[in-house]
Amino acid sequence: MNSQDFVKFLNDISLEPLRVLDASIPNSKYIPLDLSESNQTLNTVDVSSSSKLGGFVNNHISKQNAQVAYGGYLEVRNIYKRSNHFNRQAQDERNIHLGIDLWCDAEYHIYTPLEGTVHSFKNNTNYGDYGPTIILKHTISGVEFYTLYGHLSLASIQDIVIGQEFTQNEKIATLGDAKVNGDYPPHLHFQIIKDIEDFKGDYPGVCSNKNLNFYKANCPNPNLLLKLKI
Repeated sequence: MNSQDFVKFLNDISLEPLRVLDASIPNSKYIPLDLSESNQTLNTVDVSSSSKLGGFVNNHISKQNAQVAYGGYLEVRNIYKRSNHFNRQAQDERNIHLGIDLWCDAEYHIYTPLEGTVHSFKNNTNYGDYGPTIILKHTISGVEFYTLYGHLSLASIQDIVIGQEFTQNEKIATLGDAKVNGDYPPHLHFQIIKDIEDFKGDYPGVCSNKNLNFYKANCPNPNLLLKLKI
């Protein structure tokens, strides 16, 4: 299946929005958030500080009387400059975000939007990395693909096992805080992956411009499932 057909397949899985957070949260309580390098207001914030970035995010949510801020697919961000994990080679800086982030309080419950099995899990402990991460494998109409859930709590990966089955809308995890999630304000990184390659418990969630075409095809917009109004 080529990338265009895969995009159509994902979009057609459900006409209704699928959720990775509590389905009782209405659409009106989701608000878009711009964390791109072009956001001049954000450029006045010390994004190397999880508390200051968290203050920026929480203030945005509060002003809009919302519960969840979301966005970030293919967003070019400055927040990764703080970590050598993304900048080991200056000529190949990784700063393009490949998933959708959902910013909300730590310990929020995370649900699988589709029936799936646990492909792998891992605590990715590099500074600025995912922290605890779960990857699920899905097979729908004979098509296999994967979803990644990053920045979880440590408890989320303590009792889980490879091959464990989850039904649609079943709780799979809780969100972690800055102490365990790579030093970010609490949020879920949700990503779709067509070909997981040889990765286990991890997959690039940020890429460089050099590799963008590959990752854009292999990691299509998660909003094809979530159907949030971005």
